[in-house]
Amino acid sequence: MKEIPRIASFTVDHDLITPGVYISRIDGAVTTYDLRTRTPNTGELMDNATMHSVEHMFATYVRASEIGDKVLYFGPMGCQTGFYLLVRDCEKETVGRVIFDVLEKIVSHAGEMFGASRKECGNYINLSLPLAKAECARYLAVLRAKEMTFAYPTEEEK
Repeated sequence: MKEIPRIASFTVDHDLITPGVYISRIDGAVTTYDLRTRTPNTGELMDNATMHSVEHMFATYVRASEIGDKVLYFGPMGCQTGFYLLVRDCEKETVGRVIFDVLEKIVSHAGEMFGASRKECGNYINLSLPLAKAECARYLAVLRAKEMTFAYPTEEEK
């Protein structure tokens, strides 16, 4: 049987990752960003309602942003410690700026939760705008306090 190669995200030392924005991989014109909101393997995880709520808000705002036509996907990581954002043909500095802008818009959002009806979502009762705002405010504070290099931490930086 042919050996199955490890996927790129399994090759990163998760014991070194802290909350931040990282480039997970580049596949031609498509860049996968790791929006890590929590420190892996600490037990401090997002619950499903928080992940789901941030997904609705962030996905809507990022698709309405200046890079909206370049966004391929935004969604939660199964490990409950962050999100993936996939974009096509976009400079990382622009993506970084848009991430800040989207987070600020979520934190200050005064309207209804996006996609919070039975017709729009398969689990619409599991959404909470206060949870999305709190998670995004927490993450935004972390991002403001550190330089965004887009590179995963290494053992030498520990």
